[in-house]
Amino acid sequence: MADSSSSLTVHPGSGFCKLNSVFYSKRKPIPLPQTDFLDTTTFIFSRPHHGKTAFIDAATGRHLSFKDLWRAVDSVATCLHDMGIRKGQVILLLSPNSIFFPIVCLSVMWLGAIITTTNPLNTPREIAKQIANSKPSLAFTTPELVSKLTESSSNLPIVLIDDETGTSIKTKANILTTLSEMVKREPRESRVRERVNQDDTATLLYSSGTTGESKGVVSSHKNLIAMVQTIVERFRLNEGRHTFVCTVPMFHIYGLAAFATGILASGSTIIVLSKFEMGEMLSTIEKYRATYLPLVPPILVAMINGADQIRTKYDLSSLQSVLSGGAPLSKEVIEGFSNKYPGVTILQGYGLTESTAIGASTDTLEESRRYGTAGLLSPNTEAKIVDPERGKALPVNQTGELWLRAPSVMKGYFRNAEATSSTIDSEGWLRTGDIG
Repeated sequence: MADSSSSLTVHPGSGFCKLNSVFYSKRKPIPLPQTDFLDTTTFIFSRPHHGKTAFIDAATGRHLSFKDLWRAVDSVATCLHDMGIRKGQVILLLSPNSIFFPIVCLSVMWLGAIITTTNPLNTPREIAKQIANSKPSLAFTTPELVSKLTESSSNLPIVLIDDETGTSIKTKANILTTLSEMVKREPRESRVRERVNQDDTATLLYSSGTTGESKGVVSSHKNLIAMVQTIVERFRLNEGRHTFVCTVPMFHIYGLAAFATGILASGSTIIVLSKFEMGEMLSTIEKYRATYLPLVPPILVAMINGADQIRTKYDLSSLQSVLSGGAPLSKEVIEGFSNKYPGVTILQGYGLTESTAIGASTDTLEESRRYGTAGLLSPNTEAKIVDPERGKALPVNQTGELWLRAPSVMKGYFRNAEATSSTIDSEGWLRTGDIG
């Protein structure tokens, strides 16, 4: 990966090497575990930190400590193993954001099984198509969404993500048990766990790219572990305690990589909003003294336009950084936000489901003020700008197709029950122009 640049002549300003036409990341390389047999959950569990509270439900105020989180993951994994779930089997998760979402993801990956998520707003027909393609052995969903699964697949076994209130289900469904019952189960230390290799598949997330039909993106434990390391290092989360507000959907790669896995490795606290509402988001920042706020450009613009009323009604003095993704920010928006909220650093990120989220980012206000840029390449990441007509790599300041190579780049797309890498060449380059 990018550390190979040490033996090459790389321009200190651009990171470009004339010898091979590769742009190398200017950020310090991040060490990655070299152990072959390692899963994402074990890696996260093994990282030392001093955090106490892992999750807070913004709506109910319920707290979930790291101790309770890890025990819940162990209990659910034990139950899944007893149900016959094994390495390589696919588990579907259909749920809005909740403090239970990461429990399911981490439990599944710990067994070496594969988690596939779907948008709660998808129609039964869209969900049925994903089920037909991914062939899950089991599904987790909420009482409000269970009817979408029964319309999609009448025989799929279901675990209900409940809140221990005994919600009744009025539609016919093959419900095996509830998540609350699974969490009560005593973990069994004697459980024989299959060895999981870093190259084994961890997630199967569906992305339509910019155009075309949705495709299953196959990502390995190695991909996720690399992203966990990138997230922790990017925000320097090992330095002090931090609190994030989760406004982005966890079924999306950004939400899953950051809030269901990555940030947990640092011991930071995550406050979960089940759905976005501006007033709830702002009151959550004030109530829990949040330090980091991820958002998309329209929310940021709304904060600028309503800044006078917002600052009068809410105390946002704890907020240190906002993290914007999904579209580039204009000079007017960056400067407008900085003027209205002078104590808050505005950061940006560029990424794809195929690159397991972040591919480039601005990590300081000074970097964000390089207007029109996606920032510097992430650590351990390399890039080429290629002429799509001739397939030739171009020098600096040229327009072409972006190619990426990094430990976080996917294994391939899911076709015919296996990963195919038609968009990744023999040298590991992801051709982003082929995503669509």
